[in-house]
Amino acid sequence: MRAVIQLVREASVTVDGAVIGRIGQGLLILLGVHQDDTAKDVSFLAEKIVNLRIFADENGKMNHSVRDQGGEILVVSQFTLLGDCRKGRRPSFAAAAPPDKANLLYQSFINEVRRLGVKVATGKFQALMEVRLLNDGPVTLVLDSP
Repeated sequence: MRAVIQLVREASVTVDGAVIGRIGQGLLILLGVHQDDTAKDVSFLAEKIVNLRIFADENGKMNHSVRDQGGEILVVSQFTLLGDCRKGRRPSFAAAAPPDKANLLYQSFINEVRRLGVKVATGKFQALMEVRLLNDGPVTLVLDSP
């Protein structure tokens, strides 16, 4: 699994003109599922992200997690994160999981983050989405499961 994690002051996702997910301060996670990913990848990534200390403490040092801050997470499925652009001019998405598997692991990731005590909003799997965000920092990290 690959996650692009962005620290945000707010973020939302819109499908067909309607906002379907919205958060205040927290993390926007763009999530890509690899064809070889399993439940172990879900658990690893969810636990890592929920406890990642990237929010500033009272001294301005990155020392608090989204859970420490009482923040929220917006999770948006994005298979293009698995795009390989090394050859030619068109990305190859051969490494991305097929839709049924990707959706299952995407939903499992959302459920695991909720189980870890963080409020989660989501996009819509396989939908054309508009994602809006107000970066904080900006802080953007890329995290891959083992």
